[in-house]
Amino acid sequence: MSVAFRRDGDEEHLEPKFEVPIPPGPNLVTVEGRALIDERIAALEALITDLSEETPINAAKRDLRYWRKRLATAEVQPAPSGDRAMFGHRVRFALNGKEREVHIVGHDEADPARGALAFTAPLARALLGAEVGDFVDFNGREEAIEVLGLDV
Repeated sequence: MSVAFRRDGDEEHLEPKFEVPIPPGPNLVTVEGRALIDERIAALEALITDLSEETPINAAKRDLRYWRKRLATAEVQPAPSGDRAMFGHRVRFALNGKEREVHIVGHDEADPARGALAFTAPLARALLGAEVGDFVDFNGREEAIEVLGLDV
């Protein structure tokens, strides 16, 4: 029989399991973001002790490695202060005639559907450093955003 038709086992046909990618750059987090990391680690450690099948255990261990790396590199940022939009601020602004609010946070805290944007997101980058009343460029348009308010 040809080697091409020989099959040693099912394992050789499975997709390789890659590590969860770490976002590039610094791992800036808010105080809440640091607590989120701790919660995820505790939940995964508890989950691993409850699991009995190899595949889910390996997936949970992979996720646990990710969160432990994030914990080791976390840089908790001080609460924002001052008149310019900073990491941790909630920024209220008008874009295309609509008022919106975003919270500028770290990568692991980001949830755009809930208004939490990573500090590296294009909209967050456009807002960083702006003061109330400023108009900032965004998406190739000059003065596309008017900053209406800043909250901690």
